[in-house]
Amino acid sequence: MEKKIYSLLILFFICVGFINAQKGTVAGNVIDGEFVEPMAFANILVKGTTTGTTSDFDGKYELELNPGTYTLIFSFVGYNTQEIVEVVIKAGEVTELDVTLQTNSLDTIILTTSVKKNTESAVLNLQKKSVTLLDGLSAQSIKSSGAGNVAAAVKNVPGVSIQGGKYVYVRGLGDRYTKSILNGIDIPGLDPDRNTIQMDLFPTSILDNIIVLKSAAAEYPADFTGGIIDIITKDFPTKGEYSISLGSSYNPDMHFNDNYLTSEGSDTDIFGYDDGTRNLPINRYQPIPATSENNSLLTTLTNSFQKELAAKQERSGMDLDFGFTLGNQYDIGDDKIGYQASFSYKNTTTFYENRVDGAYIKNPQDTSDYELLAALNSKGAEGINNVILNGLAGIAYKTEKSKFKVNILHIQNGESSAGFFNQIISQDGTGGALEPLTKNAIAYTERSITNLLVTGKHRLNSIGDEKAFNFEWKLSPTFSKVMDKGHRITPLQQSDSGNSFLSPSASTFPIQLWRNLLEESWNGKVDFDKTIDLFNRPAKIKFGGAYTYKFRDFSVDDYTFNIRGNQSFISNGDVNNLLAEENVWNPTSDAGTYLINIDTFNANDAYEGEQHIGANYVSLEFNVSEKMKTVLGLRTEFFKSYYTGQDGPENIFDRELVLDEFDFFPSANVIYALNDDDNLRASYSRTTARPSFKEQSNSQIFDPITGRLFIGALAVKPLVPTYINNFDLRYEHFGEKGQMFAISGFYKGFTDAIEQQFFVNAPTQLTVGNLGDANVIGAEFEVRQRLGFITEGLNNLKINANVSIIKSELTMSDDEFQGREDSARDGETIDKKRDLQGQAPYLINVGLDYNNDDIGLQTGLFFNVQGKTLEVVGIREVPDVYTKPFNSLNFTLNKTFGEDEHTSIDFKVSNILGNSRISEYESFRAQNQIFTLRDPGTTFSLGYTYKF
Repeated sequence: MEKKIYSLLILFFICVGFINAQKGTVAGNVIDGEFVEPMAFANILVKGTTTGTTSDFDGKYELELNPGTYTLIFSFVGYNTQEIVEVVIKAGEVTELDVTLQTNSLDTIILTTSVKKNTESAVLNLQKKSVTLLDGLSAQSIKSSGAGNVAAAVKNVPGVSIQGGKYVYVRGLGDRYTKSILNGIDIPGLDPDRNTIQMDLFPTSILDNIIVLKSAAAEYPADFTGGIIDIITKDFPTKGEYSISLGSSYNPDMHFNDNYLTSEGSDTDIFGYDDGTRNLPINRYQPIPATSENNSLLTTLTNSFQKELAAKQERSGMDLDFGFTLGNQYDIGDDKIGYQASFSYKNTTTFYENRVDGAYIKNPQDTSDYELLAALNSKGAEGINNVILNGLAGIAYKTEKSKFKVNILHIQNGESSAGFFNQIISQDGTGGALEPLTKNAIAYTERSITNLLVTGKHRLNSIGDEKAFNFEWKLSPTFSKVMDKGHRITPLQQSDSGNSFLSPSASTFPIQLWRNLLEESWNGKVDFDKTIDLFNRPAKIKFGGAYTYKFRDFSVDDYTFNIRGNQSFISNGDVNNLLAEENVWNPTSDAGTYLINIDTFNANDAYEGEQHIGANYVSLEFNVSEKMKTVLGLRTEFFKSYYTGQDGPENIFDRELVLDEFDFFPSANVIYALNDDDNLRASYSRTTARPSFKEQSNSQIFDPITGRLFIGALAVKPLVPTYINNFDLRYEHFGEKGQMFAISGFYKGFTDAIEQQFFVNAPTQLTVGNLGDANVIGAEFEVRQRLGFITEGLNNLKINANVSIIKSELTMSDDEFQGREDSARDGETIDKKRDLQGQAPYLINVGLDYNNDDIGLQTGLFFNVQGKTLEVVGIREVPDVYTKPFNSLNFTLNKTFGEDEHTSIDFKVSNILGNSRISEYESFRAQNQIFTLRDPGTTFSLGYTYKF
């Protein structure tokens, strides 16, 4: 009898499991169309039954149903009811369905799911209803574009371009004026002096969406002007999602090249970090004896340094990458817990066989001489190996009225390079006394970022209370590290006979260099919002605050070498002989290479920086009339920057306050609905751009390959923030199936613009300064049009085009204007207005995109170009440097296979036109001369993804 009972129970559970396995799920988000945000506790009902559910406080819902076709009813008090017909439920699958409910209607709107399957339409609906000027990309639309990372996806947004395949520029403005945030809070990048993080670090599989904000609102940081890129990761998937991806790239100019240059590294380079092989071999404060002291310790210390000084040739390999994602959710009673994790690895090899760097100057003695004189002309080859590991893990716990989330992100990056360069350098820096040099360069930089985000979101009202009161808090510490480890730069001068020798006066000493940058950043943020009645319509008040603390410690150790006695062992140019044991100085021979006992640690180049940024804000979103919505906001921020360092032994800075500002940042956004498909928008905001730690310092940072020297502004004149007044006007029309047209105009007024410039008569020395006031005026045009109007067979083919045309003018300071007049060439007229540094005059994005969900095929051809842009501001005899247009033409193809589309293959071709990246000096009636030139070549990429 007992066995029978057990058998019946087992049979019962098998049947229950079988029945449950046959069920499917419909899940998604209910969006409040009034405030374009999640709608809590909306009702979802299966028509003709009592089966249903409600959305949680985060606007999400799930409903398990037997396979079949249903009509779902979405409703909420005071909002229109929507009936979604033809909702198909399949066994064991999740049907995703997002719905937006609108106010001001008591009618029932009947839609088919064919409308909602087009995720681009859902994103455009978000844009249409948002009061702030924004563009959005959902996870589904990113997937359909075939983009594998954020950088590849976001470049399709109007007015957005990607520099170097990594960094986002909005409206042609440089990095200083664009800001990236992760899940709504600041996060620094691998380069702590940039305002944006590398966008190619984030695989699209972990994204919920990407929002590009182009107009400010009080709840966002004030230190942006072009745009804010908000990368929003998933909380957890509706069902278990697991994927693995593999990829490789081939560039004929760079890969399988026998001339590739490299050096010996550490055993852990493949994982993006050095195992200690390149550590500084002696203590910073170790006394170094002079040769005159006849001390064998000098021999020991000299022998402790890396002896490999010359790049070696080796056949280069291909790029490779792989990654995986994991995610699932589980029920804990009435609550839910979920997790999301991802890992990605990239190993790329770059070879510039014709790397060119230059420094040029106008003839200071003869204004009738139009041609530029070379202060530096460097040509050579450089091999670069770059390894990036990216790990992201998050866990979320959701109750009836609260959600808690913890995310941890770690990025590890190791970049090794090796090069050999033939150079001609001017002894006096003005084009005279030219000397031929060779320079061997071996470098390694290790970077890492660890970011923790802890956040909570709470609904403080009782369930069913329409006047929601929400509270959200975030705490996010970030720890960054950038370590230049054992950079080895060995220059030799060439005699007329062709022999090589050390010549410190012409080429500087051989050097081994260590730079250490450690930074920590603590960010905290609280936000409250409350729904109220105003003018007999729903309105929303928001208020909150934020605080950021940043600390940076930067130091430089450099060790130089000289030869005592005969230099014949390097006459053939083999710099590896320099520190060969038999050629190192010793007391017995009193000859050979030795470590110099000066300038090992220069306190002038070391500094500590500290920043405090506190903010409070309040905003009110309301409807003036049925068709006009307005958001008025005010943000206050205080900014304090402290500096510890020195400028010579007599000028000591001990946590000196170098910047202290308290500012008001008002904003106003208005949207007027001309009809259901057409909007007119207007916005105003005040924003800022502040100097970085490096810029507001006395530090001198040397590029040992080009010989260029960056000098902090404190050594010249302390910087003040740039303030910008922003005005936007936009007309937009939204059509069916993701089609739209928009035209925008914008104006930006800059006060005390911070720009990078050369030093007077020093074409290899750069600094930054507040160089004047500027105005930027521009227009944007965007169209997304399916070609089905030509013939039905072309309905899956769509053209996406957006064009930005921008005019910038900066009014020079009196000093800059006078310097340009004093160095003007004969017949040259100097205008007191010039371009704003970093502002592109035009930006063009055009894409022809074919997307057929029925056969799982997406392919497209995409073109992008940004106009000639002022990169470095000239001064007196040093001319301006402009970045030339880079015509980027790329092809993508993504094909999914199988009934469940679990397998996909990506094929991409980048830089089809084979354009080079060039920056040039420009001067009146002179031939342009190269500042930098790199040939990226054409890259072919193939990737494979499998979803479990």
